Amino acid sequence: MEIELHNLYDDFRDSDTMKAFAKLISEDAKKLTSPINIMEVCGGHTHTIMKYGIPQLLPENIKFVHGPGCPVCIIPKERIDHAYILSMQKDVILVTLGDMIKVPGSKGSLQDARAKGADVRFVYSPLDCLKIASNNPEKKIIFFAIGFETTTPMTASLLKTVVNNNITNIFFHINHVTVPEVMKELVDNDNKVDAFLGPSHVSVISGSKIYEEFPRKHKRPVVVAGFEPVDVMQGISMIVKQFIEGRCELEVEYKRLVTYKGNIKAQKLVESYFNKADLFKWRGLGNIPKSGLKLKLEFSRYDAEVIYKDILPLEEIRDHKLCICGDILRGMASPRECTIFGKACKPTSPIGSCMVSSEGACSAYYKYANTIQ
Repeated sequence: MEIELHNLYDDFRDSDTMKAFAKLISEDAKKLTSPINIMEVCGGHTHTIMKYGIPQLLPENIKFVHGPGCPVCIIPKERIDHAYILSMQKDVILVTLGDMIKVPGSKGSLQDARAKGADVRFVYSPLDCLKIASNNPEKKIIFFAIGFETTTPMTASLLKTVVNNNITNIFFHINHVTVPEVMKELVDNDNKVDAFLGPSHVSVISGSKIYEEFPRKHKRPVVVAGFEPVDVMQGISMIVKQFIEGRCELEVEYKRLVTYKGNIKAQKLVESYFNKADLFKWRGLGNIPKSGLKLKLEFSRYDAEVIYKDILPLEEIRDHKLCICGDILRGMASPRECTIFGKACKPTSPIGSCMVSSEGACSAYYKYANTIQ
């Protein structure tokens, strides 16, 4: 089985294919009248770009601008503090996904809370909360939900199960955000981004339709590409061709999984339980209208932000004065421009969220330093 899986990915990681695309891109790039700044919205793309040394394969007039598409990186400190405070309640088991445990807030990280005796657990699927709740009927299980359109249906599925089975000890702190609104914020406030490499897994759920306004209204082409290096190279090639042919369109490279309409069943499931929040604060980007989700009013009895509103602070908490995660998430700076990158701020002692997450730009730069110029 391992050999079959390895062979499945071979074509999408083939060095000869990547070199062939690099040659094609270089030839096409000679026809450009000005440089192109391509923002890869998703942290998964950032990881691939750095791991495979893709910047080194491209001509100088094609640059990457790293985007805010890391679900851990964009959570502001005050929301991390919410998770920390909730985890320290004596009757609570705080459950979340992977890297969230290591992100520092003003009071510390969830890892620090666990060291102080808090019951903090990370899971691979929100549905794992069901077993935790069943095994701990005297405890309140709070799922600290994070992620973009990709993971929101899983949270909705958990909530559906909780409601349908009248489970009374599972609650939710919702931190789900959506991609199009933050892309709009970036193009409205900055002209540095010339084109977008659209996220693949988000688009599997939402469909490519959510990017239609960017070529039409904002004059930025979007190419939805997969996460494998050959996918990324082909996506870049498609963007360059649009520029030299005078086109500005929405295209899909990742056609093996992404459709125009997306996963309708997953979309309807999310719509059943969530509304758009009027504002959601993104780390480094501030409050962005309609960019976050919240539980519908009829499900407020499951909403940890409502239940624990008296102990959860609302005040904004600033990042460390030397940390430039905010600028990196806005595409205004690269990790190497940070004075504490690789020094005071490392994966073992992260100061900013971009160094914590495996999808964060700083983490990718640090891990693949030898492949990055």
